[in-house]
Amino acid sequence: MKQILMVEDIDKIFELHPHVKEAFVEVNRELFVPKGFGQMAFKLDALPMQQNQWISSPLTVAKMTQHLELEGVDSVLEVGCGSGYQAAILSKLCRRVFTIERIDSLLKEAKERFRTAGLNNIFTRFDDGQRGWKEYAPYERILFSATATKVPDILFEQLAEGGILLAPIEEDGLQIITRYYKRNGKITSEVIEPCLFVPIVDGRVK
Repeated sequence: MKQILMVEDIDKIFELHPHVKEAFVEVNRELFVPKGFGQMAFKLDALPMQQNQWISSPLTVAKMTQHLELEGVDSVLEVGCGSGYQAAILSKLCRRVFTIERIDSLLKEAKERFRTAGLNNIFTRFDDGQRGWKEYAPYERILFSATATKVPDILFEQLAEGGILLAPIEEDGLQIITRYYKRNGKITSEVIEPCLFVPIVDGRVK
């Protein structure tokens, strides 16, 4: 099975926790890559999508997933649905996944993929994800799937007490995976490692 070989390739570079490994085996990445790229679906490469967007490499998705510390987590908010692959992985590890996408055509494709894969615990919204999704807040985890120079305060407000927010943050021309914690109403952060994501953009695209 190609997924298992892909997971083994990831594991050689970045040691996966058993529950994360299982989630990756359960989601068929080929379903989430653009037509014509099926033969590359299980390689550890980022792939281009419409609207100058990219589907992150499985290795990056694995790192972001594991750094979120998802064991026992009920709800997670993802800012930047893209292809839907990251949300699909999250759906195997959390009870409810809320994902926001600002490009309507991308979101429609992702929703169709979720239906095809039988993923019924992913809730989608067409909006500028930097505003979050107030109706279902607070979230135990929030994941940015695009690079920001800073995290909007409104997202920290929607993060549950004791929660984690993970984001690629741009500083001095570098992108760094940064993990934020909310404890006693205060936000602290730690730098994890360099990364490469598309930049976050304001507004929506119909």
